[in-house]
Amino acid sequence: MPEHQWRGRATLAAAAAGALVAASACSPGSTSGAGSGELAGVELLVAAKWTGVEQDNFTEVLAAFEEETGATVNYESTGEDTGAYLGPKIEAEEPPDIAILPQPGLVAEYAEQEALVPLSGDAATALEENYTDYWRELGSVDGEPYGVLLKAAHKSIVWYRPDAFDEAGVSAPETWADLTGETASTLSDAGVTPFSMCGASGWTLTDWFENVYLSQHGPEAYDQLIAREIPWDDDTVVETLETLAEVWGEEDWLAGGTDGAVQTDFPTCVTEVYGQENAAMVYEADFVAASAQEAGATVGEDAQAFPFPAVGEEPPVVVGGDIAVAMTEKEGVQQLMAYLASPEAQTTWAGLGGYLSANSEVQPDAYPDEFTQTLAQTILEAGDNVRYDLSDQVPSQFGATEGKGMWAVLQDFLRDPSDPEAAAADLEEAAASAE
Repeated sequence: MPEHQWRGRATLAAAAAGALVAASACSPGSTSGAGSGELAGVELLVAAKWTGVEQDNFTEVLAAFEEETGATVNYESTGEDTGAYLGPKIEAEEPPDIAILPQPGLVAEYAEQEALVPLSGDAATALEENYTDYWRELGSVDGEPYGVLLKAAHKSIVWYRPDAFDEAGVSAPETWADLTGETASTLSDAGVTPFSMCGASGWTLTDWFENVYLSQHGPEAYDQLIAREIPWDDDTVVETLETLAEVWGEEDWLAGGTDGAVQTDFPTCVTEVYGQENAAMVYEADFVAASAQEAGATVGEDAQAFPFPAVGEEPPVVVGGDIAVAMTEKEGVQQLMAYLASPEAQTTWAGLGGYLSANSEVQPDAYPDEFTQTLAQTILEAGDNVRYDLSDQVPSQFGATEGKGMWAVLQDFLRDPSDPEAAAADLEEAAASAE
């Protein structure tokens, strides 16, 4: 899709629900047609962090597999700390049959512990046929396929209040220079605070960093930074921090000033924009839509979004998401993995809303609204330029632990962004310690 179409569509609704759309084409793992009942009497356990609507939608996806095969698939929530849930179960040799992991780093960790079962048969075929090289490699360890990216999150969009933009006479920026040189400064001059920051939730700051770094320095450097082929005190990291300081260093641009920026968590930062109207913009992923609705906003009307502005030649496309892996060799496990990797299963979930797929065979009209269709297409059409969340690919002690590593260093940098070189040195020290 041409970039101008994405920009035009990016203000449309991200609906919470929609019509159920069934795939017509059969594929490995398909449940189309009359039920075979081949797994009658088989009972499987799937564990993931999802609760509420996410859990309800996922169990609806599983229901089609149960109806076709006769298997019973039970669901158990891991809670937010998937590792804390799985660790004791692996130790006791009682893991779930399939686990949904929130970080690719956990795939490698559990594969090294020999706690995972590689994909085989129709499951391996479905992965090969339905996903591009990048997504297949993301769930592989030493060339062995283990994981299927089941649910994606688009982390390269900025949410805003159109009434605030209209009041200041500004439009959605296309580049970082537009954002800092015109949009934010004009909003501030008009008496509207540009940004609500979610700094108390350190993972949101890593997302800021990833988007700027990917756009400013490109996917090759991004991959090298993850692999520590580039150190964290490299000039590219310093330059990214300097770019972030163009926003983070403007205290008047942040709701509550610097103190407010560091002390506000997610989703309170969304409420500051849409419930309290203390700011015009908040950066975070497509899942902001749910929080905006809870704050009383109508998504697509008074809650709209634009792509994360391009810092370099290309705008960034950063994706997070959840990866399904097999943990036992029980009968039915590989069949269920094949189904989860199929366009049929993911088309069903797409039609329920609140979902994005990286499966190349899921068609745009599977999604219930134009905005979500566009987000899904940008993931697929970004090709070699799309990248998975960096902080979820490095050791968790560095990239995903409260009070440590990237979270702590970037929170300190948000408090005082005056010394990017020192912050980069702190990042390198934390990365080395995590190894």
